Amino acid sequence: MALRSTFIGLVCVLACFALAAPAEASHGRARVAALQVALRAAGVYAGAVDGVRGPRTISGVRAVQRRAGLRVDGIAGVRTRRALGRAGRPRYGSRAMRVGHAGWDVAALQFSLGAHGFPSGPVDGVLGPRSGGALRRFQAWAGLTSDAIAGRATRRALRAAPPRSPVKLLRPVRAPIGDRFGPRGVGFHAGLDFPAPTGTSVTAAGFGTVAWAGYSAAGWGNLVIIRHRFGLRTLYAHLSAIGVRRGQFIRAGGRLGRVGATGSATGPHLHWEILLRGASINPLSAL
Repeated sequence: MALRSTFIGLVCVLACFALAAPAEASHGRARVAALQVALRAAGVYAGAVDGVRGPRTISGVRAVQRRAGLRVDGIAGVRTRRALGRAGRPRYGSRAMRVGHAGWDVAALQFSLGAHGFPSGPVDGVLGPRSGGALRRFQAWAGLTSDAIAGRATRRALRAAPPRSPVKLLRPVRAPIGDRFGPRGVGFHAGLDFPAPTGTSVTAAGFGTVAWAGYSAAGWGNLVIIRHRFGLRTLYAHLSAIGVRRGQFIRAGGRLGRVGATGSATGPHLHWEILLRGASINPLSAL
């Protein structure tokens, strides 16, 4: 019995670690993203705000250090952040952020919101109306007061691991994956892109009811949205043709349209998103 209890305890510890590790990794990436925004403001970094401390980010830090006469070690410590000026402060967690605020902590907040399924436009360190709207939606999703003020409770909720799909879904098109879910440039790509020839068949990733089937003026072009169980919705954009109607039940694998390049697409591909109660989640967690 004692051995069994020890084994169960070990399993629980490992499970907790497995859940905590992605959260800590996400938080660390948000800090790097804030650094990248500050380096862009200083004119020493032109790469993506992706939260990855790669060679270009380190090179930017070294450039700031040389300019300020600091030790050139590529590590963004307190003195280096001070040399970055207003973009290098205030520290994340040092204040409750609200619309109108700007700085290092706001950039980290914007990146975290995107990672948790609520992209707020460009990650630029300015908490404007668009970021405020994303913050309100995240707070409502997390069961918090939706006041667009990122205080202690909101920051605690953002430390949790990003949501994942509760079910497995089918691949919606026979094509390789192009652009993936995550940071892209200074923004955030909320789905997967599948480059494929115009006319390639697109099928439902799971059974459900068609919630939208028509043209979207928001850049999606011909768009189909399917409502599934567990608060899931799947979105299929840029279609050349739509083969379903709103309110129709569709089975998993049933054809709903064909690949195209309608809307703001620059070439034929399927843009596919999964939303869990309104939060964009990484589609790879469902495949």
